[in-house]
Amino acid sequence: MTSLLTSVRNVEEALQAATAGADLIDLKEPGAGALGALPAQTVREVVGAVRARWPGRLLSATIGDLAPAEHAVMMLMADTIGKCGVDYVKVGIAPGAQAREALQRLATLPWQVVPVFLADHGVDLKLVEEACAMGFPAVMADTAAKQAGSLFDRVDMGTLAAMTGMARSRGVKVGLAGSLQPGHLPRLLALAPDFAGFRGALCDGGRAGRLDPAKVAALRAGLQRTGTPEPLPA
Repeated sequence: MTSLLTSVRNVEEALQAATAGADLIDLKEPGAGALGALPAQTVREVVGAVRARWPGRLLSATIGDLAPAEHAVMMLMADTIGKCGVDYVKVGIAPGAQAREALQRLATLPWQVVPVFLADHGVDLKLVEEACAMGFPAVMADTAAKQAGSLFDRVDMGTLAAMTGMARSRGVKVGLAGSLQPGHLPRLLALAPDFAGFRGALCDGGRAGRLDPAKVAALRAGLQRTGTPEPLPA
């Protein structure tokens, strides 16, 4: 079954999300971009608060929106966030000539790094395949321009099915995110990623608004249900 990744920005939201059943608490600042980073101190506070009540609950955190060639900053931020005690460090991978070098550098870090492929213009399956061979625990597809539509508006089901199948065949977990809404549940159930990431759909007033625990609980229930999902392309 697909786990619910819930993006939160502080201790209060993290505790609300965990109480409502979020499987993976994802730390980010939505006001600072698609993968906006929280201050390291806030990340440490959230990790401590969640672990005190739910020792086994998974936590991830983003390192911020960086330019594709900012490899030194990327490594410094990934190391800083990794030292905060999260289970996964999420790093955006923009398409282009710098992507492969970014992956090669990230693969040398001691943390559980998750490359997040920014898929506003599609997914480079060759690059995903290379990432799966580098030892990363998981890969994700997400979007950078949150107002330009959802992941499903930017990437066709066939490509997403190929990505999830590729990762699964190599023992790598796979996540999907990008302005996802409850109406996308049939497609998520069909693709069956290991986790699906949400923020805006769980808030009152969009991704920058206030987290609603009732929406978290309802969406998690939707991801857990069985039924007749949307068929995958042949």
